[in-house]
Amino acid sequence: MTDQTTTLSHRALRVRLAELGWELPDILKTVAAYVPAVRVGNTVYTSGQLPLREGKMSAVGKVGSDVSVETAAGLARTCVLNALAAAGALGDLDQARILKVTGFVASAAGFNGQPAVVNGASELLLELFGARGEHARSAVGVAELPMDAPVEVEIIVEFP
Repeated sequence: MTDQTTTLSHRALRVRLAELGWELPDILKTVAAYVPAVRVGNTVYTSGQLPLREGKMSAVGKVGSDVSVETAAGLARTCVLNALAAAGALGDLDQARILKVTGFVASAAGFNGQPAVVNGASELLLELFGARGEHARSAVGVAELPMDAPVEVEIIVEFP
């Protein structure tokens, strides 16, 4: 992937993030043989993003036993910010349209509140992008996630 982060400013998005008390993080380094995002034409597909901040996992464990739904929804927001950083290296986020969000939730036995967790990501995207943030979505419960993460999010973004 080319380093385009210095040429793409994403000014409007950065202002909106600051208004909401967030900031666009640096692109996370991958932990295996893949890239953070791939662009095909006008569409960017991100790899699954974990709730890492400054290289550290924000929380670990299963949602519904170790991690509350509210905490996990906040972690989903962190994941989507990491996904936006990855997508933003390949296009101007000020022009982005969010097409799809897929959220994976490490779920305790009997937990079925995955949609409430992934709402954290969806709601932040709607706050940031308005109508351009309306998207299709999947919220999937899984037994385990890498590094014992409670949630992982990937997005598909369209750039004009």
